[in-house]
Amino acid sequence: MTTTQLIAVAGSSPGVGKSTLCTALAGHLAATGAVVDHFEEADILTRPAFRPVADEFADGSGSVRPATLIDATRAYVDGARADGTDTLVTDALLPFVPSLVAWGHREPEIAAFLAELAGAIAPARVSVLYLRDDPDAALRRAVEREGQEWADWYVGKLGGSPGTRAVDSLRAAARHLREEAELTLRLLAATPWEVHVVDVAGRGADEVAATAFARLGLDT
Repeated sequence: MTTTQLIAVAGSSPGVGKSTLCTALAGHLAATGAVVDHFEEADILTRPAFRPVADEFADGSGSVRPATLIDATRAYVDGARADGTDTLVTDALLPFVPSLVAWGHREPEIAAFLAELAGAIAPARVSVLYLRDDPDAALRRAVEREGQEWADWYVGKLGGSPGTRAVDSLRAAARHLREEAELTLRLLAATPWEVHVVDVAGRGADEVAATAFARLGLDT
């Protein structure tokens, strides 16, 4: 079986360009002849390996056990390896920190989760591209793109979760996202994965993609 590479694109906020970068990465890699699976953000609800995650989330609790996330991710990576997939490009999947924080898990619990997750998906080679921007600016872009209805939904989603109940406005959401970004990078630094932080402020999608490709050692 092939050794699969997993490129996890995450970010400090909605509106930082995760989906755009994933599309560019998947297209670039496929053009080189690699077998690529592009896992879009909404795919967690439809992919067979993640069916237990979708079922558990929908059972009324509004959360998922960490063990379920680990088992599903292991099944996804193992299946890709068995199928001969060279590279997985995932959009807002790993490292699951925003979800775990929202569900009320504390830093030591999330650190233990990430350590177990890293072991579960080895020997896949994992690279995390973390797109970083000021949350206030990123949220403004997201609202301009999605509309005020999205903003109300986003604030309501955070405010309705046990770990983020203090969020009652976009300003509070931005404050939470700044703290969450610090936590995420601190936790990622303790994993065996390659972590590349790409600052996106004032940069266009093409420039961000070029930087990400260079960090990954991809020819352009």
